[in-house]
Amino acid sequence: MTSLIQLNAVTRIYGRGAAAVHALDGIDLHIARGEFVAVMGHSGSGKSTCMNILGCLDTPSGGHYFFDGVDVGGLSRDQRAMLRRHYIGFIFQGFNLLHRTSALENVELPLIYRGMPIQKRREEARAALSLVGLTGWEHHTPSELSGGQQQRVAIARAIVTHPAVLLADEPTGNLDTARSREIMDLITRFNREHGLTIIMVTHEADMAAYATRQVHFLDGKIHPTAPLEPAKRAHPVVKG
Repeated sequence: MTSLIQLNAVTRIYGRGAAAVHALDGIDLHIARGEFVAVMGHSGSGKSTCMNILGCLDTPSGGHYFFDGVDVGGLSRDQRAMLRRHYIGFIFQGFNLLHRTSALENVELPLIYRGMPIQKRREEARAALSLVGLTGWEHHTPSELSGGQQQRVAIARAIVTHPAVLLADEPTGNLDTARSREIMDLITRFNREHGLTIIMVTHEADMAAYATRQVHFLDGKIHPTAPLEPAKRAHPVVKG
C-alpha cells in the first residue's frame, strides 16, 4: 500500500509565552492508502487536534503535512477547502444532519457544493443510501429515523463524493452497543471491500479493535509503547 498521509515533525501550539499549550509536539505519522487506523487517547492528548489538521480544519504551527504527496502547508485557504471538499469525508458523533431536510437531501448536500446537476446528484445520493442499507428511507427526515439510521445517512453523505479518506470522530458515541456494531461493520466493509482509507477517533477499545492499526496519543505525542492490535471482525454486517 502506498502512503496517503504523512505528518513529519508536526507541532500545534495555542497561545504564547507562559500560556502556550503544545497540543501536538513533533508528531510523525504515516498512513498507507487503504489502511483503517484507530486514533486513541485521553481528553487533551492531542488526538482531536491531529484529526483537525488531517481534515484541513486547522494548520500546523510547524512541521509538514503531506496529503497524497502534496504539502498541505503550501496551499491557500481556498485550496485546502477544495482538498477537503473533494478528497475527505467526515463522520461525526452527533450525526450533524439538517433536521428539516430529508435523508436524500442531506446526502446531496456535498454534491450541491460541487455544483453537480440535480439529476446526477439525486442518482449519486440514492446510490450512497443504498450502500448503507437505506433504500426506501430517502424521504424520511432525521426525526423519523433511529440513531443508527441517522448515522447511516451521515455515512452516505460522507462517501457520496467518493473521498480518498474518511475521518470518523467517535462515530458510535451516541449509539447503543447493537447499533454501534452495525455501524462499525458498515465502516469496516467500506475499508475492506472498497479500499477506503479510514481514520477514526474513539475512546472505546472494542470499537478500536475493528481497525487494522491503533495509534495512541499522550501529552501531544504518539505513545511509543502503545500496542498495535489486529482488527477483530467477528460480527457480521447487520442490515436494517
